[in-house]
Amino acid sequence: MAEHRRPSSGSIVYSTAWFDVVSKQVANEAAPYYSLRVRDYVTVVALTQNREMVLVRQYRPAVEQHTLELPSGHVEKNQTPEESARQELAEETGFGSSRLEFLGTLLSDTGRNENRTWCYLAADVEPLPTDWVGEEKIEVVLVPIDDVQKLILRGEFTHALNIAALMLAILRRKACLPSLFCPPTSSEPSR
Repeated sequence: MAEHRRPSSGSIVYSTAWFDVVSKQVANEAAPYYSLRVRDYVTVVALTQNREMVLVRQYRPAVEQHTLELPSGHVEKNQTPEESARQELAEETGFGSSRLEFLGTLLSDTGRNENRTWCYLAADVEPLPTDWVGEEKIEVVLVPIDDVQKLILRGEFTHALNIAALMLAILRRKACLPSLFCPPTSSEPSR
């Protein structure tokens, strides 16, 4: 078993509006260990009644490309993760849901980040009844569920935390990939 070495101290050495860099001294190590302190994330696997997944396309300066993602964002101060998930879904996509199913939390990057990703499933999203105005640089993309697996395998949907949230949805619903992403065939037993 690996030796358990908790940091003996930690302090913020650099701070921005988006993150803090934290220096931690690990026992019996000469050099400090650095981690990023970022607000927790939320992400929503949003499905329409027409068997479509609601995705967003936006430019991400960190990777210098447009990415296809699940509706996501930070957990806002003074909000629960579920409240932030509902807000992100509405703001980014113009969709809402009567019920969010909590799928679980994931550690975003165990080697560097201190935060968690709170994952939700909205299996019944519908357009909001109000006059929704989308975020300027975000495109809403409705993808047939049957095509999501192809997007992943072709490298068009590559956000690791989003793919992990999809996997949580599959596991929580006790469905396998073909059952979630592919239409049933006549040889499959009826449920």
